[in-house]
Amino acid sequence: MHNCTAEIPHAAEMHNETWSSQAPSSEFSLGVLALLAFLMVLLCLVTVLGNMLVILAFIMDRNLRHRSNYFFLNLAVSDFAVGVFCMPLYIPYSLTGTWHLGRGICKLWLVMDYLLCTASGFNIVLISYDRFLSVTKAVSYRAQQGITSNPTIEMVAIWVLAFLLYGPAILFWEHVAGHSVVPVDQCYAEFFHNWYFLLCASTLEFFVPLLLVTYFNVHIFHNIQRRQRRGSVQDCEHPRRSSLSWRFCGLPRPGASSPSSEAENSGSSSMRPKKLSLGAHCSSPSTDNSVTPGNDFSVSSCAKTRSKLQRDKKIAKSLAIIVCVFAICWAPYSLLVIFRGPCQGTCVHNFLYEATFWLLWINSSLNPFLYPLCHVKFRMAFLKILCPKKFATLRSGSF
Repeated sequence: MHNCTAEIPHAAEMHNETWSSQAPSSEFSLGVLALLAFLMVLLCLVTVLGNMLVILAFIMDRNLRHRSNYFFLNLAVSDFAVGVFCMPLYIPYSLTGTWHLGRGICKLWLVMDYLLCTASGFNIVLISYDRFLSVTKAVSYRAQQGITSNPTIEMVAIWVLAFLLYGPAILFWEHVAGHSVVPVDQCYAEFFHNWYFLLCASTLEFFVPLLLVTYFNVHIFHNIQRRQRRGSVQDCEHPRRSSLSWRFCGLPRPGASSPSSEAENSGSSSMRPKKLSLGAHCSSPSTDNSVTPGNDFSVSSCAKTRSKLQRDKKIAKSLAIIVCVFAICWAPYSLLVIFRGPCQGTCVHNFLYEATFWLLWINSSLNPFLYPLCHVKFRMAFLKILCPKKFATLRSGSF
């Protein structure tokens, strides 16, 4: 994520530093370097191909083009750019310890690296917030589905905020300071050893987003548990007693909304009867267990409630997986940056720092695999692209 990694091998070149570190090319044998190069290139290819598959799925499958899924597309775009631009330029720098592409390309790479990785983290927050609304505020969430501008505004805002966090500092830090502390053959941000800036930036980039996604996930789980305790599923049984209840009328219970899992489910509201007649469905309550049109409707409504609750459970589980992977991949680097600031990098071994840096990029390569794991529609879209014959067979067999 933050190009700052390769700086460590040559931090001794900076003023006021008393420790020395060697480039990987001198630390490892030729065989180990070849293995490292192979693994880096492999990770780069997996990141590019995996996120390209997600983008292609959106182009080919219209079923994915819904509000909530557009945020996954935004995440895939940022992860794809990491694999296309950031990784290829960093691999030779990481292996040799020397930057050969000049200061201009270095600045561009720094801006893109910080921008893309920060945008990837912010997209996780946006996805969590969207799922939080879909589960806990279903009515207002469905009402917003027709407002097509909202996703675009939120997606663009992610990129603007991600740029403002690091972009100006990367571009103008040396001009404000009056000089550059980065050697000519190195490429890292001027603020790389400024502990106060790194602490503030890391807080806004990782710790605040982590707290937000944790808050959203906890409330989603609490909402689902509260609905279960209220008996939203258990009460949905065949009526066994005569009472003019909200269940029997087929009307939503006051204060009890049935959240939809994804934006695509909002369209199902058009399939509901446009008008409900109390005379038809809630006429005189019968004292027997006979099946009446009102009871048929109540059973259907309760089945929908049960189905939506199950979908919300899947949302919570899938979101928890994505967020946990995000935290595991980001926490080591974010903590290491803060710990190494006061000691100017002398207390952190280069190999450890390098490993946590690549762990950030591993998150970009893992995300495409989490989509089909957590979402059936993504799984079917990927199957449609990769195995069209098998997809056609499954589709024909479903009718």
